[in-house]
Amino acid sequence: MRRILEILSSSLNLTWQEFKSHKIRTLLSLSGVAFGIFCIISVLATVNSLEYAVQKDIKALGSNTVYIDKWSYSEEGNDYPWWKFVKRPAPKYEEVALLRKKVPAAANIAFNVSTNSTLEYAENIISGVSYYGITEEFKNIQPVEMQAGRYLQQSDYDQNAAVIIVGYTVAENLFGHHPEKGVGQLVKMKDGKRGLVVGLIKKQGKSIIGGWDYDNSILMPLGFVKQFVREENGGPVIMVQGKETVPMAQLKDELAGAMRSIRKLRPTQEDNFSLNDIDAFSSFASDIFGGINKGGWAIATLSLIVGMFGVANIMFVTVRERTPQIGLKKAIGAKRVTILTEFLLESAFLCIMGGLLGLIVVFLLTLVSAALFGFSIFIAPNILLLAITICIVVGVLAGIIPASIAARMDPVVAIRSK
Repeated sequence: MRRILEILSSSLNLTWQEFKSHKIRTLLSLSGVAFGIFCIISVLATVNSLEYAVQKDIKALGSNTVYIDKWSYSEEGNDYPWWKFVKRPAPKYEEVALLRKKVPAAANIAFNVSTNSTLEYAENIISGVSYYGITEEFKNIQPVEMQAGRYLQQSDYDQNAAVIIVGYTVAENLFGHHPEKGVGQLVKMKDGKRGLVVGLIKKQGKSIIGGWDYDNSILMPLGFVKQFVREENGGPVIMVQGKETVPMAQLKDELAGAMRSIRKLRPTQEDNFSLNDIDAFSSFASDIFGGINKGGWAIATLSLIVGMFGVANIMFVTVRERTPQIGLKKAIGAKRVTILTEFLLESAFLCIMGGLLGLIVVFLLTLVSAALFGFSIFIAPNILLLAITICIVVGVLAGIIPASIAARMDPVVAIRSK
């Protein structure tokens, strides 16, 4: 063990001496390794961060959930004539009760109507606020955490009460730096309607794919929003969440049969509705990010090959410069494996130094991205471990030939060389 530590210490010291003696040459040679590690870490970290954020946003749309709409959300809908989508009937609230009877696989069924409009309080007016008119089971599919006040109650739905819960950003813009004070206030809505704020949604943060964007929205009973928005003009959607033990395929089959029955479609008629599977979006997103990862690996591999040749060149020069020292070591009893190990460790340390340079650049870019775009990129521990492993492997491959040459040298010839 002591001998191993001595070899490690000697190799590290020689590597540092090499760097101090030939700073420019070493940095230029390590630039390939640094760029390769930069590509690997930056691509993997960015893709992992983006995928985590996108999957989180997709999961927020509702796990094991199908959105029944006249429009298709998938790429398959691109092959379907748009005018046929337009001619389809929009989902109706009355269909919700029928689906509850015909689809035993469903755990929760909700109906949603939405629009965009302004919101006013005192002298503050904000535009582009998303209005969501929802039904009772919406909270089971789309749970939201309250910052202050309360969520909508059953009595609000029964009485079509003029009550709303507001998103955090909306509340900040209307009520200032203390959005909690907005609970209990009356605000002016679309067409002059007034709504009582009964709750404040906890801040959600930015969404990559948009989603519900609760920070910039308000929720209210369906009956209330229908007082100033026609149901068919509000992009109505039926949300169906399956039971935990029910596979998505079974849920979609039951929904397809139920909707065809409800709309009295003949066997020869095509569906006039779309079943949009949220879980399918998750798989689609994973495939996209997988492809991006492959592209990043391709670039990184080329850079690492260039870097490996640069490190190999350093090691060849180093072996030539230290030939007399190698001969002296062998003359006093150093074994081949000791010489080989010292040079391989030195090569690996050089690559690790290059990897650290790439890591520093990536870390600085994560800080810049967080400051400029508000999107945090995190470097997972497994990515760091992978980068270190790659540095060691590249170092060993780059140094194996020069180290072998050094290990096989004849001590007498090596000592006499200049």
